[in-house]
Amino acid sequence: MIITLKEILDVAKEATEDWDLQKPRHLWLDDYNAQTALLATQILWTEETARAFEELENGGSESAMKDYYNVTVSRIAALIERVRTDMSSELRIKIITIITIDVHERDVVEKFVL
Repeated sequence: MIITLKEILDVAKEATEDWDLQKPRHLWLDDYNAQTALLATQILWTEETARAFEELENGGSESAMKDYYNVTVSRIAALIERVRTDMSSELRIKIITIITIDVHERDVVEKFVL
């Protein structure tokens, strides 16, 4: 069972790479149960935040964290638009849960920007 869960998480995590290309995040959520979607989202947030710090430290982009803040805001906005549509109660609960976590993560990134 552990191996199966790891495989599902790996697939979900790999699919996050297509958020901006093929399947936007707010639709990607349909493919995974709430725990998997939330865990993959939090892993990606951690990686993206660390990457923004690395860009700042390496002199790559002085606006890296502010740019990432804007990404978090747009992701939340897309989820808010989606949750306003007609959907099952299970999907609505999943999206609202992820919005809540995203808002906390956005607030953390915002503190790094200030």
